[in-house]
Amino acid sequence: MNTESVKNAYSAGASQGSTGVSGSGPSGRMYACDGPAAAVLDNRGAVLRWTKTAEDLTGFRAEEVCGRPAQELVADLPDDLRDATEVPASGRVRLWHQCGDTVDVTFRTTKVGSAEVLVLAAPTHHVADHEQGAALLRALSAQNRITIAVHDTDLTTVQTNATPGTVDGRPVQPGARLSDVLCAKDAENLEAVLRQVLETGAPVIRRDQQVSWRHDPARRHALSLSAFRLEDARGRPTGVAALYVDNADQMRARRHLDLAREVAERVGGSLDVVRTAQDLADVLAPAFADLAAVDLAHPVFDGEEPSKQLGGGDMGNAALAPATAVWPAGIKRGGPVPPLPDHPLLRSFRHGDTVVFGRDDYIAMVSDPLLVAYLVPKDAHSVMVAPLHARGLTLGAISAWRCGRSDPFTEDEADLMRQIASRGALAIDNARRYTREHRAAVVLQQRLLPPATTDSPAAETASAYLPAGGGAEISGDWYDAIALPSLRLALVAGDVVGHGMRASATMGRLRAAIQTLADLELEPDELLTRLADLVQRLAAEAPAGDHDIIGGTCLYAVYDPVTRRCAIASAGHLPPVLVRPDGSAEVVAISPGPPLALCGMPYETTVIHLEPGSVLALYTDGLVEQRDRDIDQGLRRLTDALAASCRSDRALDETGGALLAALTDQAPRDDATLLLARTRAIPAADTAHWEIPADPAAVSKAREWITRHLTMWGLNDLLFTTQLIVSELVTNAIRYGRPPMDLRLIRHDVLVCEVTDSSSTQPRLRRARTTDEGGRGLFLVAQLGGRWGCRHGQNGKTIWSEQVIQDSP
Repeated sequence: MNTESVKNAYSAGASQGSTGVSGSGPSGRMYACDGPAAAVLDNRGAVLRWTKTAEDLTGFRAEEVCGRPAQELVADLPDDLRDATEVPASGRVRLWHQCGDTVDVTFRTTKVGSAEVLVLAAPTHHVADHEQGAALLRALSAQNRITIAVHDTDLTTVQTNATPGTVDGRPVQPGARLSDVLCAKDAENLEAVLRQVLETGAPVIRRDQQVSWRHDPARRHALSLSAFRLEDARGRPTGVAALYVDNADQMRARRHLDLAREVAERVGGSLDVVRTAQDLADVLAPAFADLAAVDLAHPVFDGEEPSKQLGGGDMGNAALAPATAVWPAGIKRGGPVPPLPDHPLLRSFRHGDTVVFGRDDYIAMVSDPLLVAYLVPKDAHSVMVAPLHARGLTLGAISAWRCGRSDPFTEDEADLMRQIASRGALAIDNARRYTREHRAAVVLQQRLLPPATTDSPAAETASAYLPAGGGAEISGDWYDAIALPSLRLALVAGDVVGHGMRASATMGRLRAAIQTLADLELEPDELLTRLADLVQRLAAEAPAGDHDIIGGTCLYAVYDPVTRRCAIASAGHLPPVLVRPDGSAEVVAISPGPPLALCGMPYETTVIHLEPGSVLALYTDGLVEQRDRDIDQGLRRLTDALAASCRSDRALDETGGALLAALTDQAPRDDATLLLARTRAIPAADTAHWEIPADPAAVSKAREWITRHLTMWGLNDLLFTTQLIVSELVTNAIRYGRPPMDLRLIRHDVLVCEVTDSSSTQPRLRRARTTDEGGRGLFLVAQLGGRWGCRHGQNGKTIWSEQVIQDSP
């Protein structure tokens, strides 16, 4: 076939719109080809046989080509081929296509017998792709961490580079299936992924899979799977190619990051030392180790600093994990850690290094078989011990054990443990420091508060106190029961602004101030006025920025068991609740004044009369103001609870504790305080009253009156001293006071003598000189009586004296 005939054939084919073939010509058209084209030439270069693939490549049929020189099919024949007497062994040429285009092909030749030559040709870009693909496949096959498997449409393995070390010790043979090398469940999961790729054509890229070999089902291996569908030249599916990449390092790094993040999130959320240690152990096991223990120096449990030289026997166990694990007999939560013999690795641990022992090394270090059985968990093959070192102190140690088929600890994991131990040590040290400070604050709070129960002639009292946060926080709520002269009793409830040490300190100062002012026997409204002045001075002395947090509320009540009179005043505090002997309860109506931080407004005293056996309840707002109810609802709930609980046959302290537990949340946001006082009354037979005439002769009559009553009461041993005391007091009242004047005796465990007059003049105790004719009256009263004093009322003053009655009930 000459060139002209080829052109003619091109014209004919072009007019018929023939289909293009594989390869690309000047027009850039791409063609389909199912394989290399083959032709047989004689020794003169004429075509003897022409295959179907050659027809697909060039578009010429066998009858058009056979018998003609093959050179007629070559466009732009190179000079080195034009004069050649033999067909070259290989080369690259452009062939004419039947449509007039050209196809760039690469060919190879080989002799068949003595007179024929076999020529194989393929489009050049196919050959290049094949060579690059083969090179890529060889490179991938050489990677020991990448396993390549080609599966047919039935997912049977056609070809793989799996070596004896990558699967189960034996090479994977063609014809094998995934279930022949993997556990059934893992093989089923992988085949489902590959079948989806085969059906949809959508590739899977870097999908993480956990698999186990059939010969070692207990150990899991991390793989990253990438799979894509294989197709022939016409796009028909022929199978699936899968790449399995050993993802152990990436998975390990990811687990390490996840573990470090979990330590940051979970450890340190509690300020309890043991709880923090348990959180640390729970994070480590089973995510990092099969078993984990946290041991702490004994002082750390109490919030104290450990000794500088932490050694064996100085520590106790604080946490074990997991909770379901079976530990040796010597490892018990809360138990002591036995001392270990000296060893170079242990000396490294004491210097802050993380140490790793194999089982044999650990046993050799311990050396005592009994101690080995006492300490080493069953099936453990390695242990890692890291010191808990923070702020220059070694607080304890973490011990992590791996057992059974778990991998031994690596150096990377030792580095991770150092980081975890450092963060855990800081969290434990924070909890330790909080424990120390909280304990000191609690001790301070307890020392600032009075006894929980008191028993006096006026009333028996019981109190209950619940700090904010269920005991986690301290605050400035307080209560008090102060014994006053003449058998009276002052009841106090207060609430200082804020929480913490500052509030406790302010509370202590206010409580001391109230006790001092109570000794002056001021009326409740006058006492609160002076207390408000003190709060103003405290606020002025506070550092800049703290002025607004100095303040509070207070309720002050004084009960007199002789008159059964109770005077109450409030500085912004909630009113008390009264429970009568018949069980009825009500909120006492009072006129509250401003809180203690405010000045310029007066306080008002409210007076009520109490029957013996009545219960007066004083409290702070933390008891009635909760998350789910306002103060009014809380007051109704408190009133109902008091009416139901305050029974005469029930101990008052038991009633207070039960009420506090029932009316407060598990962890209240504010302190809650309750003070209960069950009132008593002095019988009329134990009191005597006489109106003093404004006549100096009344002094002798007062002595006669005293003699008559003390004799009737059987207090003859106090007769002489009482006569002297009453003589001096009545004399002063007649001389310096104004009518009306009264003399009153009260008998209980003390004998109280009171002289009241309408003068507001303050009596003054002084030491009279030798030549003075007077001025010794109050001095004698002070010497003869146990104590004496003066209190002012709205209509005058009362001077009183107390003498202890021996063998009084």
